[in-house]
Amino acid sequence: MPVRNRFAEMLPQITEWRRDLHAHPEILFDTHRTSSLVAERLREFGCDEVETGIGRTGVVGVIRGRADTSGRVVGLRADMDALPITEATGLPHASTHEGAMHACGHDGHTAMLLGAAQYLAETRNFDGTVVVIFQPAEEGGGGGREMCADGMMDRFGVQEVYGMHNWPGIPTGQFAIRPGPFFAATDQFEIAIHGRGGHAAKPHEAVDSTLTAAHVVLALQSIAARNVDPVEQVVVSVTSFETSSKAFNVLPARVHIKGTIRTLSNEVRAQARDRLRAIAEGTAAAYGARAEVTLHDGYPVMANHETETGYAAEVARAVSGDCADAALIMGGEDFAYMLEERPGAYILVGNGDSAPVHHPEYDFNDEAIPAGCSWWAGIVESRMPLAG
Repeated sequence: MPVRNRFAEMLPQITEWRRDLHAHPEILFDTHRTSSLVAERLREFGCDEVETGIGRTGVVGVIRGRADTSGRVVGLRADMDALPITEATGLPHASTHEGAMHACGHDGHTAMLLGAAQYLAETRNFDGTVVVIFQPAEEGGGGGREMCADGMMDRFGVQEVYGMHNWPGIPTGQFAIRPGPFFAATDQFEIAIHGRGGHAAKPHEAVDSTLTAAHVVLALQSIAARNVDPVEQVVVSVTSFETSSKAFNVLPARVHIKGTIRTLSNEVRAQARDRLRAIAEGTAAAYGARAEVTLHDGYPVMANHETETGYAAEVARAVSGDCADAALIMGGEDFAYMLEERPGAYILVGNGDSAPVHHPEYDFNDEAIPAGCSWWAGIVESRMPLAG
């Protein structure tokens, strides 16, 4: 099951799709052009069913194999949305939408799954049904959650589900995966420090919210350093610090802090959230101020199922000759919601020596397309083989 010759033949066409998507990025659920193009392609391929508007702007295609004695239904998922980043690649196919960019390679994921869908619709060399899932709003909108909440898994009878993400730093077309927790839960927090404003020359008459907030920021790092078991993973990052004053000579009455908590287990997730609240409130009280803490639930831990991880790795080795053990990743991934509903696995495919994802100079490596498409097709044909 090496890279299929058919995908080498299709590479110019799939690359053209990918670069068109790259030039026209759409953010969160506003993937109207992308969703329309995906649905149009799936109908052209001869998919048995094409449904739109799932999870707002998601698209699902159904392809039935030559036989259906197995009764098995396998789902394949790609994300479609871009990021609110201004592109700096200077490429001919660079974004034509100001302030929006495919800086995470979702254009490549969508194009690869379209290529696999065309191949599977042509060959139907499997016993069962494949459901191709094109999801909006992975980048913070929870599109995977919305598609699941729309009843997608039950509606299309999905029994197991697989996802893929390109990864800079892994050789082009090579794969990496790990069972169990893989991508982190990503919760957000806001802390409002309420003091008493005053003149910068008379700090004794004020309650300095800036000083208090600075101590809160430093104290939050004790969650990882002194509260959580050192063999566990947690990252607490303050990413925004804004005061209610812009003047040089005014002590602000309020400071607003934002950030994220990233964890790889539900136990550490709960512990970190509890400690953040206690530290913020206690530190503020020590300085005569008050902390108002707001926690926002982010994506849950994305955990691969062990058996399905084995299937995914086996196909990856057949395609590229090897499948590396992936490192833990503290970024979030909303494929987690699909893996909470059905067994499955998420794999990385190498993007080579490129700029990192979420960088204005990033571009998906089109040379990875044949391997990615072959892996998608290989999952279907290995999980639902035709008899004899």
